[in-house]
Amino acid sequence: MDQRKVNVLAREYCDDIKRKNKPIILSHHMLPGLEEGQAKMSKSDLLSSIFMEDDEAEVNLKIKKAYCLPGIVEGNPCLEYVKYLILPWFKKFEIERSAENGGDKSFESFEELVADYESGKLHPADLKPALAKALNKILEVRSFHLSIYL
Repeated sequence: MDQRKVNVLAREYCDDIKRKNKPIILSHHMLPGLEEGQAKMSKSDLLSSIFMEDDEAEVNLKIKKAYCLPGIVEGNPCLEYVKYLILPWFKKFEIERSAENGGDKSFESFEELVADYESGKLHPADLKPALAKALNKILEVRSFHLSIYL
């Protein structure tokens, strides 16, 4: 909602200059920042947000440092990213882990993921790398985007 005014202004400006192709306003759930207690991502705090231009190593580092207490769902940005980005995009969330740690697991619903996370069957050390991998897969478009300009 904090971007609504500027989006409407951009569309009105296109009317004024008779531009046929107007910007599209695509609104979605506001994702929290990756640090504790951040209600939304902040572009001024580079470690609290994932940017399209972030390379794979930056995404991995940001998710590794993200606030994500074991067993705590409320206020957990990693779980919010899975709920609002990963599950809608891939229709499942895949965890890769050793047999000693329960083996690989695939979640098709957020409720199933929450149940395992709250019970301790799923630990942040397994959740975070899987989240980073999925985000990097979504962001593969960055290499396509860059190749257009090269």
